[in-house]
Amino acid sequence: MATILSFTSQSHPPKPLLNPYNPVANSLSEQSSTSRRAFISISSVSSLIAFVQPPNLVAQPSSSTSSKNTILSGITSTKSWFRYFGDGFAIRVPPDFEDIMEPEDYTAGLSLYGDKAKPRTFAARFATPDGSEVLSVVIRPSNQLKITFLEAKDVSDLGTLKEAKKIFVPGGTDLYSARAIKIKEDEGYRTYYFYEFGNDDQRAALVAAVNSGKTIIAGVSAPQSKWANDGVKLRSAAVSLTVL
Repeated sequence: MATILSFTSQSHPPKPLLNPYNPVANSLSEQSSTSRRAFISISSVSSLIAFVQPPNLVAQPSSSTSSKNTILSGITSTKSWFRYFGDGFAIRVPPDFEDIMEPEDYTAGLSLYGDKAKPRTFAARFATPDGSEVLSVVIRPSNQLKITFLEAKDVSDLGTLKEAKKIFVPGGTDLYSARAIKIKEDEGYRTYYFYEFGNDDQRAALVAAVNSGKTIIAGVSAPQSKWANDGVKLRSAAVSLTVL
């Protein structure tokens, strides 16, 4: 329901990463267009560099991944990056990324004279100048992702890391890493879920968290060929998501 990937404009576009259980993810994945401004992403991380580990971060690897591949092995410090503040979240933007939100993206969600508001696709969206690497944030009501009569207060309310995979990860893709990250806050711990996945052409990473019944998903995506050099930067951007 909230898996967002970016696809570059090519003469032979890559196969979209579709999730049969996730119509929201599919509708976003299928929005690949010939304009670089149409690139979509939802992202996250798989690891961090040990010397920048926050003292209040606890990583819980999934049972299917090696304990040696910790959440601290593949990101870098983002403190010098621009920090974007959105509706209930903040995220760090890599220096070479530019804002690619369209004017209608900012006005979406507003209603005039009682008209029904158009859902806002993105809460934030940034990309490299060539549009091949994308960072996006989307916000969705948690009850759209999992039917429940109770307001979700934490992403764990959507299920375990393994159970929530079908919400965030498209079917038919390879799952490279999955982690549950706990961040200490004033009133306890907040859980963030991280998934990194891809196919032969594209790779994406996303981080998801919940606050007051809303699921906030930050994701990055890029061609597989870009991840060898830029994977650390992309994961770092995704893992910088903070719920405010």
